[in-house]
Amino acid sequence: MSAAFDSAEIRSVDAIDTRMTDALADLWNRALPADLAVTAAFVRYNVRPSAGVQRRLFVGEAGGVLAGAALATALYGEPAVNAHGEGWIDLVAVAPVHQRQGIGRALLAAAEAWLAAQGCTQVCIGAGPRPFAPGLPDPNDAVHFFAACGYESFETAWDMAANLAGYTPPDTVREIAGVVRPATPRHVDDLLAFLHREFPGRWHYEAQMFIADAGRLSDYMLLWTERGIDGCCLLTFPDSVRPIDRYYPYQLPKPWGQLGSIGISADRRGQGYGAALLDAGLRRLHDNGINGCVIDWTNRVDFYARFGFERYRSYSMLARPLP
Repeated sequence: MSAAFDSAEIRSVDAIDTRMTDALADLWNRALPADLAVTAAFVRYNVRPSAGVQRRLFVGEAGGVLAGAALATALYGEPAVNAHGEGWIDLVAVAPVHQRQGIGRALLAAAEAWLAAQGCTQVCIGAGPRPFAPGLPDPNDAVHFFAACGYESFETAWDMAANLAGYTPPDTVREIAGVVRPATPRHVDDLLAFLHREFPGRWHYEAQMFIADAGRLSDYMLLWTERGIDGCCLLTFPDSVRPIDRYYPYQLPKPWGQLGSIGISADRRGQGYGAALLDAGLRRLHDNGINGCVIDWTNRVDFYARFGFERYRSYSMLARPLP
């Protein structure tokens, strides 16, 4: 598909090669603040094939130069992940010199039309299966652009951050009838069975993606009780398969790390298991030399604050119905 729009040509791209991921990283970094910079490796990770995922990239080119882009994502065969028929626009960016020329609206409209043709009933900005962000980073003047295009904010998500250099467990951590230790490859089936039972949506799907990406299983911390796995959390180190820059930790002291997702069996909650699991994950990051740590995409601000975490960045989660 190709269409002329003002001084730019809008066209769709089926295959996103290395040259295009390099160009997308450069475009993103020109369009967004430096504390939200991405690497080409991060972009390549985010456009890897994933089970059930279809993507379509729309680009606007002016004089042979990439002026803007929008990346649309649809997911098939995973009703637990997108129960409401969501589609996602994971990336939409226009180079500063080409802004306010209608290119952004044209790219957004093309991405929305493609998602509607895939059967999606609503579209979210960000928050796709391999997200660049949970939503629109705050503060951002683009919120007025999206509002004018029919998008409404339905939730605020937070990244929390702490310096683990001097981490000590809070008083809320107490003895539990269980043990937390890193996963090993022989625990793959047990981990997936736990997530399918307790978190059958996104977290189970993301674990399957992690395994398909040849992620290091010991990045998962498992909570074991007398009946088996009753909790897990996923850690990100500088050498993990998930790029650490996807959490935008640049304002924190190096080395960087991340924690999340983290979850406990429903009938074990409120008994101290979650605090014990979180503490074990943070102590492991600390013991491996991690200083700046992000817990991303959460609304449990008060819970993580007990462990020394503070609000780091917020996101407006935006969506609109599709015709």
